[in-house]
Amino acid sequence: MTTKSIPLFPLHTVLFPSGSLPLRIFEPRYLDMISSCMKTEGNFGICLIKEGSETGKAALTHDTGTLCEINYFNTDSNGVLCITAFGKQRFTIKSKQTQRNQLIIAEVTLLPNDPQHPIEDRYLPAVDLLRKLLEQLGYPYAKLDKKYDDAGWVGSRLVELLPIRLEQKQHFLQLEDPSQRLDELWQLMKEQDLR
Repeated sequence: MTTKSIPLFPLHTVLFPSGSLPLRIFEPRYLDMISSCMKTEGNFGICLIKEGSETGKAALTHDTGTLCEINYFNTDSNGVLCITAFGKQRFTIKSKQTQRNQLIIAEVTLLPNDPQHPIEDRYLPAVDLLRKLLEQLGYPYAKLDKKYDDAGWVGSRLVELLPIRLEQKQHFLQLEDPSQRLDELWQLMKEQDLR
């Protein structure tokens, strides 16, 4: 398994591989991080916050996150940097160090991406729901490469978009089996009447 050193962006959200996340960057440490990533074509990691906040002192994060690349950037009328992070691959944190500016640098092990897995007929209503959700959303979701026949892609997009607790989203991110992820998500959607 590949290991690499990356800066972390702790957030109150969960992003999966092949997902897009628009972000507004204004804190100096993250402006520097994005600038460095763009100069070196480097990546950064998005991790769900376990304790703490997105600003100020470095937050405590969950150990599984998603390696991201920047596939769009612009500055808005207020001078705030707007980027779109695109999820590439899941990782687990082996160790981390907080710099003086509170930016976390982590040594991570990259995890294999989900294998392609066909959708079972019983999950076709989940595919229909995802289609409807994505049709209602603008950029960057409209630009996603749609894979409605892949259980891993469908499950991941639904976890990102549905109004379920962040801890549940994190649980789904940590699951290795895309079929298990979609099955557990479908059960949760039934329980919470999200279908």
